Amino acid sequence: MSWLTEYVRPKIRGLLKREVPDNLWTNCESCEQMILTKDLRKAMNVCPHCGYHMRATVPERLEWTFDNGEYTRIELPRVPVDPLSFRDRKRYTDRLKDERAKSQLDESMAVAHGQIGGHNAVVAVMAFEFIAGTMGAALGEAFLAAARLAILQQSPLIVFTASGGARMQEGMISLMQMPRTTVGVQMLKEAGLPYFVVLTNPTTGGVSASFAMLGDVQIAEPNALIGFAGQRVIEDTVREKLPEGFQRAEYLLEHGMLDMVVKRGDLPVTLGQLIGQLNYRHIAPRPAA
Repeated sequence: MSWLTEYVRPKIRGLLKREVPDNLWTNCESCEQMILTKDLRKAMNVCPHCGYHMRATVPERLEWTFDNGEYTRIELPRVPVDPLSFRDRKRYTDRLKDERAKSQLDESMAVAHGQIGGHNAVVAVMAFEFIAGTMGAALGEAFLAAARLAILQQSPLIVFTASGGARMQEGMISLMQMPRTTVGVQMLKEAGLPYFVVLTNPTTGGVSASFAMLGDVQIAEPNALIGFAGQRVIEDTVREKLPEGFQRAEYLLEHGMLDMVVKRGDLPVTLGQLIGQLNYRHIAPRPAA
């Protein structure tokens, strides 16, 4: 080989080679366009090309929602682990351990309090990143803890939903969280406190059949999938072709199941305005300029 092959070519390749981080780009789940990850984060995980709202983590939701991204997380009640000694492909205890390590969360709901638009508020966020946001005993306890905190602080409760439904590893215990969370909603109503629900993609199963559809104001993000059973299951049951966009936020808004569909970037302002309108008795004083 010549010196051009042995020496010059490797040098040129070395100069042209660049280290590219694995997470530099993100593909939109809808239009499949490539987006710089840092630009996507600035846009609150909303595709700048098609407006598709991608999923958000619990820390992202809390940071975007509270004023200046400042909030205080609360410790949630503990529940018995694996009451049914359930095992599918792995033990339920092992699955929980793996999910906690991967998501850095204890369970599928987190609760925090702070201010939104200058008003005190309690916010509960469902974590789809934790076993698809499924509803078990821990979520029921978390929801009740959020309701009690809102009553204690005389503040509205805002819940961001994202769930695949009940958690099969807890069987009937999971289904019992539907009436338990409904009791939490009733506690807020008896205390005269507003309860807002923000439905995100997806909100399905027992969550949509309980506390997710009981808000004083029902809000959804654009194109969010909201429903109890899947479209194919419904079509097989009723033996009819369902309308285009069935179970999407815009369809539900048109048919009176929602009060508004709000883009993610507009949610903090919208929530602040709603709190001011419905919770005027408990407005926190704004800091002096």
